[in-house]
Amino acid sequence: MRVVVIDDQPTDLKLMGHLLTMSGHAVSERTSSEGVLESIAADVPDVMLVDLNMPGIDGLTLIRQLRADVRTCGIPIVAVTAYPDTYPRSELLAAGCDRCIVKPLDTRTLSLQIEEVAQRRHLP
Repeated sequence: MRVVVIDDQPTDLKLMGHLLTMSGHAVSERTSSEGVLESIAADVPDVMLVDLNMPGIDGLTLIRQLRADVRTCGIPIVAVTAYPDTYPRSELLAAGCDRCIVKPLDTRTLSLQIEEVAQRRHLP
């Protein structure tokens, strides 16, 4: 699978990228939301991991933009946050998140969680 990971924390970005690469996925890492919509519209990934708490365009705003664009509206999206109390589940679902993972990440199950989301979203 082609996975885009967006997180402004270098350690978290590197960890997610490494875990997914070791599981056989092609990973593209981004440190901000700026320009993501335009850069992925031509080469749509199989799934995205989006940190919610980022400077500039926050993750929730990016997710709403992705869902509103016909080119990217079908991408499975996993929200990632260290602040689950800040983002109610109902708000995440309304924005179009397929799943939310709370930091610290469970390194043993991250790849499986991503694969489940991608498979569920792509079922007929």
